[in-house]
Amino acid sequence: MDYIRNLDGGFSVIENLKVSGAREGKFGVSIIVCPNSTASGVFTSNKVVAAPVRYTKDVLKNGIVSAVFVNSGNANCFTGEQGFKDCETLVELVSQDLKIPKEEIAISSTGVIGREMPIDTISKVAYESLSKLGNGPENSLAAAKAIMTTDTFPKECAVEVTLTTGEVVKIAGITKGSGMIAPNMGTMLSFIVTDAIIPANEINKALKHAADISFNMIVVDGDESTNDTCLLMANGASGVEVVKDGKLDSNFQEALNYLCIDLAKKMARDGEGATKFIEANVCGAKDLNDARLAAKSIISSSLFKSAVFGGDPNWGRIVSAIGYSGCDLNPDIVTIAIADDADEVDLVKHGEILAFEDTPYLERAEKIMQSKNVIVNIDLDLGEAEATAWGCDLTYDYVKINAEYTT
Repeated sequence: MDYIRNLDGGFSVIENLKVSGAREGKFGVSIIVCPNSTASGVFTSNKVVAAPVRYTKDVLKNGIVSAVFVNSGNANCFTGEQGFKDCETLVELVSQDLKIPKEEIAISSTGVIGREMPIDTISKVAYESLSKLGNGPENSLAAAKAIMTTDTFPKECAVEVTLTTGEVVKIAGITKGSGMIAPNMGTMLSFIVTDAIIPANEINKALKHAADISFNMIVVDGDESTNDTCLLMANGASGVEVVKDGKLDSNFQEALNYLCIDLAKKMARDGEGATKFIEANVCGAKDLNDARLAAKSIISSSLFKSAVFGGDPNWGRIVSAIGYSGCDLNPDIVTIAIADDADEVDLVKHGEILAFEDTPYLERAEKIMQSKNVIVNIDLDLGEAEATAWGCDLTYDYVKINAEYTT
């Protein structure tokens, strides 16, 4: 896609946008200031919903967001009415400092569930973050770092896209997520800004489409968070409208897809305790739903993820995962291959087993399974639909991290 170009600098590529980040111990605060932006979001489908998710959904009813407050270290979830009051307190803090109406400030949180917000500490860090607002690459990076919890690296992406009209707009985003990651917006937080002009209802449709093929196709551990949030804001700084005659420019949608997939893959690579990255490609499915079911089932399988960690080419675990995924499957015609960046080998070809013990197929598979990037390619041979999912291996360190998470 030569109409999409990667840019350095994260949020700094977007005009009329300021960001910041600050930390004190495990508590961080990022602030994104994007005046008078049309906005929409997608959220967790968990029935236990954090207070900031409920608060931000109310803000988005008006379709305008001018600032976003994000804190790490406390999820502000299962905190009752006090949790909602704490949202109001923090929003009021930002509103007074930036002279922005409270109704235009979204809020998001990540961290431990079921503990009251340490409001004094968070407020202190918030004021520090507000004092550091700027539009440089260092500001964007600080914002990406401040929302990290068990993440091992900050996650940013920025692109420039040439529309079908020849006009140019930019999109940039940051995300956090390392554990408690599962399909259905899964703890992940993602904040995206474009300088294009887009009505809020069109943002909602574009973001849902992008999330379905990116954030909803990653699995680290199969646990879905209570706080998952992805917001897309359009500040219109470019003066370019990307919706013409009621239709969103296709190049813009592809660029948004690209950016969301990039951020999603970074989360999968940074899975808690992960040592290897897994990609599952399914083609030949009866329909798109079947393709997604099969791909996500492979990535979700604790047995297969453990096999990847151990470098064991136990392809029976792949077959099993597809079999219980709920997709249509004919074992007599399926093809299963694994690959890395240098080699690909068929293990099963049109239902015929090739990778027996002491065969060259299995020997090549054993070498591939030692790689940092392990790719599973499946052809169900039942239709034309295809899908891709991403994840990571399951390691001893994942158990250690989550065994000691609140201590």
